[in-house]
Amino acid sequence: MDPSQIYIAISIIVLAVIALLVFFMNKNKKDKKLSPLAGLAFAFVLAGIVFGDDRIIGYGLMGIGVVLAVIDMILKSKKK
Repeated sequence: MDPSQIYIAISIIVLAVIALLVFFMNKNKKDKKLSPLAGLAFAFVLAGIVFGDDRIIGYGLMGIGVVLAVIDMILKSKKK
């Protein structure tokens, strides 16, 4: 296993742990659920990390994830 694969595996594990912590910390709060658009953004960022060997695909997927996350933030700020 080369260093880049180890880095990718560690990144996925850390992101999964963070997602689980956020899920369990906000379990009792009804208004703090992850929106479908934010979940999709998270999935795109994870896919960008997984497919990071090919730079165009990896960065493209991460970019799509970031754009979706920003759109989700804008939509949530307009609701309030």
